[in-house]
Amino acid sequence: MDIKPIRGKADYERALRRVEELWNASEGSTESDELDILATLIEAYEREHYPIELPDPIEAIKFRLEQKGKDSRALIGVIGQRTRVYEVMQGKRPLSLNMIRNLHEKLDIPAEVLIQSAGRGRKVDVHRSSARLRRTSIQKSA
Repeated sequence: MDIKPIRGKADYERALRRVEELWNASEGSTESDELDILATLIEAYEREHYPIELPDPIEAIKFRLEQKGKDSRALIGVIGQRTRVYEVMQGKRPLSLNMIRNLHEKLDIPAEVLIQSAGRGRKVDVHRSSARLRRTSIQKSA
């Protein structure tokens, strides 16, 4: 196991190639340990060099509804009556704290996505946020 810090693009590419080689390593093996360490190093490098903005809250809601095969009518009772749903989805009314709580609980959308102002993304640890979105999608589909 020859692990070195990722200091630049060449180190990053080398680490990615090595991860591909180790991908099917048996759990508990030295190769598996190397894979875990490289994944941590790659994640830290990507967090610093490739930050990604959170999605717009309304776009995140639309995406989650699409994943579930539903339309905005599914939001009636979650964020309010039909008129309120229309206003929110058209960007004419901001999400209230109560709406954010309900959307987070019922649609499993990360609160940090919903809290930000519509149309204003901010840079975050995409690995943590996307893993949370994937995890909730996988749990709900199982």
